[in-house]
This record gives sequence, structure tokens and C-alpha cells, in this order.
Amino acid sequence: MSMTLRFLLNGQPRQVLELDPHTTLLQYLREQGLTGTKEGCAEGECGACAVVVLERDAQGHAQYESVNACLILLPSLHGADVWTVEGVGRSFALHPVQAALVQQAGSQCGYCTPGFVMSMFAHYYRCPRGGVDQALSGNLCRCTGYRPIRDAARSLPQVSTGDPFAERRDAKPRTPPELLSYQGNGLRFEKPTRLDEALRLRAELPDAQILSGGTDLVVEVNQTRKRYAGFLSLAGVDELRICEEQAGSLVLGAGLTWNDLETQLAGRIPMLTALIPLFASRLIRARATLGGNLVTASPVGDAAPVLLALDAQVELESVRGLRRLSLEAFLVDYRKTALAADELLVSVHVPLAPPSVSRFYKVSKRVLDDISCVSAGFALTFDQGVISKARLAFGGVANKPLRAHAAEAWLTGRPWDSDAVSGAQALLRDAFAPLSDARGSAEYRIALVQSLLDKLFSESAP
Repeated sequence: MSMTLRFLLNGQPRQVLELDPHTTLLQYLREQGLTGTKEGCAEGECGACAVVVLERDAQGHAQYESVNACLILLPSLHGADVWTVEGVGRSFALHPVQAALVQQAGSQCGYCTPGFVMSMFAHYYRCPRGGVDQALSGNLCRCTGYRPIRDAARSLPQVSTGDPFAERRDAKPRTPPELLSYQGNGLRFEKPTRLDEALRLRAELPDAQILSGGTDLVVEVNQTRKRYAGFLSLAGVDELRICEEQAGSLVLGAGLTWNDLETQLAGRIPMLTALIPLFASRLIRARATLGGNLVTASPVGDAAPVLLALDAQVELESVRGLRRLSLEAFLVDYRKTALAADELLVSVHVPLAPPSVSRFYKVSKRVLDDISCVSAGFALTFDQGVISKARLAFGGVANKPLRAHAAEAWLTGRPWDSDAVSGAQALLRDAFAPLSDARGSAEYRIALVQSLLDKLFSESAP
């Protein structure tokens, strides 16, 4: 057990004692004079604070991941290998990412440039690299200089033999996470490495705030200056990062990040796979977890409509034992779940028997990195041309994500035709009482609920 926070910063060891655990990585970096990392929005929307962490994914593969420094509490990085823009280049040579930005004139005012460098740095070493738009989706250029920035990202060469960062990644030791019991400013930050330790601490510290990635929680810390009685981090518990088949279901550990899900689903749950590119940005997906998205119980949480439509169940565990319930029963009210004070969400069970038709739709002002106005998860199963099972789940239409039970019942036993759609739409019109806000009026949301069913029909009608 360590009571001193230790990590590597640009290859050099750092030790931190007695610093308030509410301190973010961004705050720490700037206090240390590493001011290339900027503060823009303090909520993970702009990428000005992007840095890179070298860590192992759920399968044990070491990789560089770009993350938002404004959304990481410093003690979360115990044992981590962190790189900022100051550590990328050398006094005698630019890194290939920096050289590409220079050659393509990819920097204008320069404020956003360090963040773009770090997102491109992670993209440069990713294998396979994937699309440029996804790699840069979390970075905002206020000068609208996107074309040369994208050109720079597209022009990146292959990683050369002997590249020191690639060698560092490939040589990263497979060491288990180190237990951390840290205290600063009179507050505890516990980071266990085993599930039984986490459950014991959960029972012992009922007032401690649970976090894993912290991408939602730390926004509140930044924006409202909210202070908690202490923290219990689950990010070091590998048992919460499982992905395995059991008894006809795919069991997804609550601690899987969305980047983990991208690599591990392998198309086994197509609707969940389709959601991932629309879930925030790569910067957020590197830290945000499946369990965290469900436990926050947001009315516009992206995962819930998909998992409700797929009849997912959740497992909750405490020192008293394990229980399982439907996701629908788990989501109780606005930002409220069925978790008891001593329980943790440990896994999500998704049936592997695929529906005949499934779709996820997200309506938002931007395609990438935006909160939805309305989202929908649809799953229909046919038996000889007749709908034998219907699931219509929506986010953004009530105080929590909901299924449209009356419309589901109407569709069941009917052929999938325009009459079935019209009848279901009439029921959907009165199924919800959404609020009006900056993302859309109540009337607009009701219209979306109905039109998304039309879209499903146009894409899947026989």
C-alpha cells in the first residue's frame, strides 16, 4: 500500500503529499509551470487541456490515450505515465506530429495547438489509427482552422523504427495496479485494486464519493466548486473490466471504458457498437466507463436507451452479497438508482440473442461530442413476418430514460407495416411529458420520438 501519490510526468518521477484530492491534473500541471496545457472550458468540451497517458487497456495492451486533464483528479493517476506537450518534442528536433502541423500551417492563434498535438500524438501511435475525425473530435479550434489541422493529421507518416515513444510503449511492464490510500487536506482518496477491497471500503466509507473515470463528477467539482467528504476510486479494480460470455449473455464489467468497449465488443452487440462513435469524444471515452454512465442516471445518458431496448440486467454487489435486477428497475428517478448505500454496480448482462432489427438514434446539434436532445434504442424481433417482441426506449423525454410500454404492446403481434407504425406513433404522442430547454422544446421532442420510429421503419421495412 502506498500513502504517497507517485506517477511519471514526461518520463520523470513525481511524488505528491497532502495535496487536496479535489485537485485536477490540469491545476497541478499549471502550478508546476507546464502551461502548454491550457484551461478552456473545464468540462471536457474543448480539448485545450489534452494530455496523454500511457496505460494498459482491459486486454493488457499498452497504448497512449489522449485525455482531458481538467477532468482527472490527480490521485487517480497513481502509478500512471503522463505526457504533456512539453515532453513531446526535443530541443534539437520536432516530433513528427509537431512537424506535420508546421508543414501544413495547422496553428493559428496557437491556444488550441498543444491540445491538438496531444490528440494527434495518441492517434500517431494508435494501431490501427482509425479516422482522423474521431481522433480529433474532442478538440475545438476557435479560429476555425480545421482544414490544415486535419490535413496535418492525415499526412502523418508511419512510426519509424527506433521511435523512443513506441519503444517505451512496447517495453511498458505488465505490473499490477498499486493500492493507494492517500490523504490530503484531511480528505481520503482510496484506490483499491481488488473488488473485495472496494466492497469493504464502500461499507466502511458510506459518505465517500465513488468514481472511476470521473468525467461527469469532475465537471461538477470544476463548475460548482463542490467538495466531497472523500473519494473511493474503482479505476484500479481489474475485476470490473471483464468482457465475457456467460449463459447466453455478454457480461460487461462496469469499469470498462468506452474505448475498451470499442475494442472488445467485436460486433457482438451491434446497437451498442453503433453508439460508441457518438459517445462524447475519444478524450472522454478513454476515461468514462459503462458503469459510470448508468450510475449517474442522467435522463440523456447515451447507454441507457440501448441497454433498455436490449433487456439488459445489472449486478449490484456489497459485502452482504450479490443481486441482479433489470436496468429498468435500476433507474429509479432523476439522477437516482436502486443502489444501496453499501453497494457497487459491478457488471451489465446483455442477452446475446440478437433482435431481428435494432437501431440507435441520437439527435443533437452536433454529430460528435454533444449531449442528445432525444435518443432512442429500438429492438424488434419477428416471427414469420409478425412482431413477436418490441422494445422502444428513449432518452431526453422524461426524468429518466424510459421504455414506451404501450407502444411496445401495440406493435407486438402485428406485421411491421405502416399501420403498425401509425398506431404506435399515436401512443408515443402521449407517452411522455418532456421539458423544454436549450436543446429543444417539449413539442419538438415529442415530434422526434414519433419521427424516429418512422426512420426505423424506412430503414427496416420488408
